[in-house]
Amino acid sequence: MTDPARPIPASPAATAGAVARSMVDSVAETVADATKPVAPVPIDGRYGPSALVTPANFVTILRLVVSPLLLVLVVQHPSSWPAVLLWIGLAVTDGIDGSLARRFGTTRSGAFLDPLADKVLVLGALFALVAAGRFWWLPVAIIAVREVAISLFRTQLGRQGLAVPARTLAKAKTVVQEAAVGFALLPLTVGHPAVAAACLWFAVALTVVSGAQYLLDGRSAATTLGQRTVLD
Repeated sequence: MTDPARPIPASPAATAGAVARSMVDSVAETVADATKPVAPVPIDGRYGPSALVTPANFVTILRLVVSPLLLVLVVQHPSSWPAVLLWIGLAVTDGIDGSLARRFGTTRSGAFLDPLADKVLVLGALFALVAAGRFWWLPVAIIAVREVAISLFRTQLGRQGLAVPARTLAKAKTVVQEAAVGFALLPLTVGHPAVAAACLWFAVALTVVSGAQYLLDGRSAATTLGQRTVLD
């Protein structure tokens, strides 16, 4: 006979569901924070646009150096707490180097290294999860094609002397991509692959829409530049 005074332990499914809901709420709050206007931060001015050795670049390079360790860990142990903790640590550094760049001033090297580190980390983790059988290849391929296409387009704009800032939706899609990887790595959600899959497809939608926005913004900037050149 069951003792009514003794609490009934939660089932693994209920525990995983509670953790998934908590992570979804956390992602929603993070996305909301990413879309809020950021107050201006006083710039230190210690580093010029051509500086290479900066606090932000140090954090970015550290993320690049540690990323291969994460990828090996994901392939060998695709759902483990060490992989989750390392992933969270690397994802957090993405916000840290951005904050440092705003604090000490942006540089041309940082503008190149930061997106590179983001793509190596996120795309590397996504493909590692495909290799481990955690993700279907199609959504990952869509994300990869978009990222490569936008990178090439950004390079083309840079040759014309144009720099199109990323919209808040692009920042939100990065957060959701990172959350999808986190759900796939989390041991408590291994038995509920639909959670990670749903988050991944949501990331695909944000990735495609934000990519289209960037293309439109870039074409608009290039058209404006052409009109000014004709007038000059």
